[in-house]
Amino acid sequence: MAQEPIEIILLRHLASYLAVPIWITDAEGNLIYYNEPAEELLGKRFDEAGEIGADALDALFLTTDLDGTPIPNDDLPLVIALREHHPAHRAMRIKRLDGEPRTIELTAIPVIGQGERFLGALATFWEKH
Repeated sequence: MAQEPIEIILLRHLASYLAVPIWITDAEGNLIYYNEPAEELLGKRFDEAGEIGADALDALFLTTDLDGTPIPNDDLPLVIALREHHPAHRAMRIKRLDGEPRTIELTAIPVIGQGERFLGALATFWEKH
């Protein structure tokens, strides 16, 4: 496995100290980290789940609109941030890794490193009550 760019290493380190849920993907959309507050909403510790390939993520996390309509992958904020390199936000329902449903709001932003290198995306999310 290749060494992660320093910006991603530092971002992971920062996320580990934050009290808000953070999810980080690489430029291909592979999940490379989520922090402890995210574990509570996602239903599994990152140490147990580990890095997850982009192709497996959609099968793990069922995402729907608030009315229960499935959200196409291309319309997910994280995919928009990865594809179009701009922030995106949406309220949605997810099925956690342990099968429990949650209603969340999610904001995703692209991660642009030094020299305008596109490195991936970061998402922060919170439970909507």
